Amino acid sequence: MPNLAIQLVHLYLPLIGWTLLGWLMGRYLPKTTSTYLGRFLFWIGVPISILAFLRGADLSGQVWIAPIVAWVAILLGAGFAWLWIKHQPTWSKPTQGSFLLASMVGNTGYLGFPVALALGGQNLFAWALFYDMLGTTWGAYGLGVVLASRFGLGIERRSQLTLALLKNPALWSFGLGLAGRNVPLPGWLETSLHQAGWGAIVLALALIGMRLSQLPSLSRLSSATVSLTIKMLLVPLTVSLSLPFLPIPEATKHTIVLQMAMPPAFATLVLAETYGLDKNLAVTSLALGSIGLLFTLPIWLWLFSV
Repeated sequence: MPNLAIQLVHLYLPLIGWTLLGWLMGRYLPKTTSTYLGRFLFWIGVPISILAFLRGADLSGQVWIAPIVAWVAILLGAGFAWLWIKHQPTWSKPTQGSFLLASMVGNTGYLGFPVALALGGQNLFAWALFYDMLGTTWGAYGLGVVLASRFGLGIERRSQLTLALLKNPALWSFGLGLAGRNVPLPGWLETSLHQAGWGAIVLALALIGMRLSQLPSLSRLSSATVSLTIKMLLVPLTVSLSLPFLPIPEATKHTIVLQMAMPPAFATLVLAETYGLDKNLAVTSLALGSIGLLFTLPIWLWLFSV
């Protein structure tokens, strides 16, 4: 239990501190600040962090298992959500779509990366990265787009989001980082690259706080609670039961489970706005999930320690 307390302190200090700072900035700075910061992270910050942390990541294991587990979790979340929807005959199509998306894809980039780095170290970062790049990203802007167009109103924009996925600089930096991870760099450049990578992680946490501070009033609490129960508890618990049979170290299994337990991704709100889904449900799921992570993380860490 002392080790668990130490882990939580090491994780929560930066997680809460930088997010809270971002929340305060979002309340007092112009709203365009978060827009510019988001663009900077999308085009520069996150790609640099991927390049930096890939250089020290351990790819000697069966890291390809991570995206497979990610897709199992995505499809399982969609399945559980669809079973619940079947018993809600009064729900509109847009509400069904937002509920499905919130139950499927998690914030494995802006939140999953710092959690993985804080608890698993840089050696296990590749597992979180593969989970996000080949799992969550394609799950959100691939399968997520298909579902959003099916349940929403903006089907004419599917090609636009598909093109946006292919132009995602994080995906390109992922490929570049894999190709050049063993290329030797001068010491000063290696150090600067890692400092920039950690700086991007800090800015990502601040951006989450800024975006949370700008969310409108919450509604649809009961529906959001059900989707979060599926996404952050039921799916990771179900999938974790099969992980002992995989030929990977225990620490790696823990990293994967934590990625599954992340709250809904901000991509769910992007899709809700683009396709005319239930934006209120998407917003409520995002806010409650981000706060709820502070209470669910100790549960997973405790389960790992017993």
